[in-house]
Amino acid sequence: MKDDFINHIKPLLPNVDYCSFRFVNKYTNIISATRSVIEPVIISEDDGLMVTVYNNGGCGYGATSNLTDGGILKAVKTAQKWAEFSENKLTYMPDLDSLKQQSGSYFTDDEENWSKISTKDKADYLMNVNKSLKSQPTISNWGASIRFNKLETLFIDTNDSYVRQKISYLLPQMVVSAEYKKEIQTRTYGGHAHARQVGYDFIDSINMTEHAKLLAEEAVELSRAPNCPDKITDAVIAPDQMILQIHESIGHPLELDRILGDERNYAGSSFVTPDMFGNYKYGSDILNVTFNPTLETELATYNFDDDGTNASKEYLIKEGVLIRPIGGLFSSQRMGLDHVACSRACNWNRPPIDRMGNINLEPGDHTFDDIIQSVDEGILLETNNSWSIDDKRNKFQFGCEKGTLIKNGKLSGIVKNPSYRGVTESFWNNLSKVGNHDTNRILGTSNCGKGEPNQTIFVGHSTPVCLFSNIDVFGGI
Repeated sequence: MKDDFINHIKPLLPNVDYCSFRFVNKYTNIISATRSVIEPVIISEDDGLMVTVYNNGGCGYGATSNLTDGGILKAVKTAQKWAEFSENKLTYMPDLDSLKQQSGSYFTDDEENWSKISTKDKADYLMNVNKSLKSQPTISNWGASIRFNKLETLFIDTNDSYVRQKISYLLPQMVVSAEYKKEIQTRTYGGHAHARQVGYDFIDSINMTEHAKLLAEEAVELSRAPNCPDKITDAVIAPDQMILQIHESIGHPLELDRILGDERNYAGSSFVTPDMFGNYKYGSDILNVTFNPTLETELATYNFDDDGTNASKEYLIKEGVLIRPIGGLFSSQRMGLDHVACSRACNWNRPPIDRMGNINLEPGDHTFDDIIQSVDEGILLETNNSWSIDDKRNKFQFGCEKGTLIKNGKLSGIVKNPSYRGVTESFWNNLSKVGNHDTNRILGTSNCGKGEPNQTIFVGHSTPVCLFSNIDVFGGI
């Protein structure tokens, strides 16, 4: 079938300097139960094609959901028209000779396929989770859901490339709120952190029903807990909060299109400048951050990006020094910097742009107990519930669901409404201990937004527990 399809489609590629076709099928299924009531099941699916043309110093795109020969040819003509219109008007014309023939595939290894489990069985499971969430009398709100997403792509171009990939992932979520004296506190299952490229058997392995009971107990405990104190202190940050810290203060500021100013009208720019690469001390010597699309089950694991660039693990920050940006082949050419395979699009009707993939903080040497025992006075912060960062990704403020005070090397009591603030450079240079592989968690977010028009895409973050010194921690009202 591959040969028949290629033989049929290839003649539709135009005679231009370069052209690519990216076919996309996107499928979403969401099953939810809120306050022990099954919500309407959401199912959506669409197919389409993105055509990219470079010719005579111009670039153009055309997109269509009409995948007949006539529909494809119309999209090709649209792309050629825009390429003609933009001749010699581009900010940068890529070196097309650097585009090589690519051939390969990638498929998520989902041991137990989503489609093998009936909707009724999934709904019944979520109803049982709801019973566990409502296990305490002061619980005022509760709910659970499972989202399944599948993105299947086929990429061909005038260099005879052929790349087929299918990425599917699950996002289990739980939320529970408890009320005490008009004070409401909420616990979630890592917010949206537990998105992974896994099969449905992952749901059984995480035992949502037992987790639900624990979350309900914690919500009740938090509703009666004192407010987090205001002080400069040591902060141990758990993986489900670390992923937001990495995402906002390392991932976004290192996206090369932000550094070049292409994103500033919508999502902001970056404090990072091109001259920083290779010499800027982004963090302490134990800070090592990689772009790694090769880690099994992580959310943005793949073998090729959406421009057909082969994907590999690369250091963004090594021993605290800024090495390279999150920039695709073309944008990195523009700056004369090393690239990563990060040209990604959310669907067939959007062109690829510089996006995070798997942005991971590499594990260190310390156990969780080592880290806690090293703290005379501090706080353990878990699970993000709010975030704010300026448009240059420099000054930030994050809120967390749960804080646990640390005194004399021991966990000593829960506090509610913990928040912390800082500046990116000083914060990461205050990194003093990095947890080992046993503290490491593979997590991710399915809703990173960027681009004009907007593109919402899935991003992975793998990170251990980390200890920071001299952090400005404060409580809520």
